[in-house]
Amino acid sequence: MSLKVDDRVPVLIVGGSLVGLSTSLFLGRLGVPHLLVERHQQTSHHPRGRGNNVRTMELYRTAGVEEAIREAASVLAENHGILQAGSLTGEDQEWLFRQIDPGGGLARLSPSGWCLCSQNDLEPVLLRSARALGGELSFGTELVSFEQDEEGVTAVLRDRQGGRARTVRADYLVAADGPRSPVRERLGIGRGGAGDLFHNVSITFRAEQLAEVVGDRRFIVCYLNNPLGAGALLPVDNEREWVFHAPWQPDRGETLEDFTDQRCAELIRAATGVPDLAVEITGKAPWHAAERVAERYGHGRVFLAGDSAHEMSPTGAFGSNTGIQDAHNLAWKLAAVLRGWAGPGLLETYDAERRPVALATSARASQRSAEHRHPGYDVSPGTGRQAGMLAVVLGYRYASSAVPGAQPPGIEAGEGAVPMDFRPIAVPGGRAPHLWLNRAGRRLSTLDLYEETPVLLSGPQDGAWHAAGEQVARKLGVPLSCLRVGDGAEHDLAPEEGADWAALHGVGADGAVLVRPDGFVAWRSEPAAGEPEPVLADVLGRMLSRA
Repeated sequence: MSLKVDDRVPVLIVGGSLVGLSTSLFLGRLGVPHLLVERHQQTSHHPRGRGNNVRTMELYRTAGVEEAIREAASVLAENHGILQAGSLTGEDQEWLFRQIDPGGGLARLSPSGWCLCSQNDLEPVLLRSARALGGELSFGTELVSFEQDEEGVTAVLRDRQGGRARTVRADYLVAADGPRSPVRERLGIGRGGAGDLFHNVSITFRAEQLAEVVGDRRFIVCYLNNPLGAGALLPVDNEREWVFHAPWQPDRGETLEDFTDQRCAELIRAATGVPDLAVEITGKAPWHAAERVAERYGHGRVFLAGDSAHEMSPTGAFGSNTGIQDAHNLAWKLAAVLRGWAGPGLLETYDAERRPVALATSARASQRSAEHRHPGYDVSPGTGRQAGMLAVVLGYRYASSAVPGAQPPGIEAGEGAVPMDFRPIAVPGGRAPHLWLNRAGRRLSTLDLYEETPVLLSGPQDGAWHAAGEQVARKLGVPLSCLRVGDGAEHDLAPEEGADWAALHGVGADGAVLVRPDGFVAWRSEPAAGEPEPVLADVLGRMLSRA
């Protein structure tokens, strides 16, 4: 029996945490009407998920919210490094690293930088920005059921306070509804991986005296390995508000009720090495570190994003960043298909691109926890060489029909999705490199060019690629932005002095590079590429599933 439809919307997002809100933001930037529903009445109030890596901040820069996020994160702007200690008062002190970006070398690779912004501070920024872009975001609303057919998804929603139900018809549904995702369960999608790794209870507390003990050690996190009170200490404001992650052993019969306020305070005193510390417990929340990846990233017109698709160990904040990057990958593809300049097959590349990245990243996150000896995780780190952090954060690569250029060896099997080392050279399937440019008197990064449309960058020679790009775009009805790079008056973009855009993009001075709206290189010309117009028609057609 068909249901009476109350509302229609191109995209329905289920889940209003970091990934759902980011999906709304990215769709809003692309002008795609959508509805987001979140069962809770408001955004998160718990300070967690704080590490936003440079790639995520690049995406937020393009989406126009980087500055607002940094303002929300200003109280922790000077916190860097990870400390490991027997206690805060003893001599057993070891910095695993002191700076995220020692020497400031990251500025050569990106216009953005890493940002420490807790989830309870970040989510309100995303919520305000998404609503300002016209998104309909409905908190206190839950998904009751959904059915899909070849033309769309019919979902029943319910207001959790008033109980009123309504039926929404959407072209597509994005499930960002967490690790226990009811949508994933309804689709019957299983998960693989190592499973549960360890369990913690996150304890928020006030302790004004602790700031004096910490002193000028402005760490991101301090792993405290006192046998009487092991755990991880995280500053919230560096003064009186703190978080302590205490190991929890439910497999040994330990319950959440065992973490009384008194016991939590005793654990904190033992871990910090301050036996008379005045502690006021303000909150507790269990969390589970796990390594799991969905066997598929969706079915039909329903897609999984964030924790519904993958769970990762928290060390390095890979899980939240990977989820936000899921949302970015999916948003431009939904926009392109809904607007008609890409075929539905483009959406099939979401699984092909993001799932191998999650498999490689989740394994690296578990290894990172072992390397850092995260309290509660008693696993020895592997002995083999591991991928560098920049390779994980900026170097991950895609292999799918939406990357018609040559594929990096091994990427189809998943292990090549994250290379061992990062090289800032344009590679088909990889992130487009950062380069400072001047455009009509304005300084901008190449990364600022990529959001709404594919971009064709071509050199200063005869202009053949530029002319062919404009011609092909008209014929295919694709909003391709064709930009010439050079120092002449006829060029759109001028690299800053000393920069070699062609070398950075792996082409000759008369070459061309096609970059997708998400800032990933789809294709670059070879010396004997053939006549520009048919070559570009073929490349664009394949990238957008039009061929």
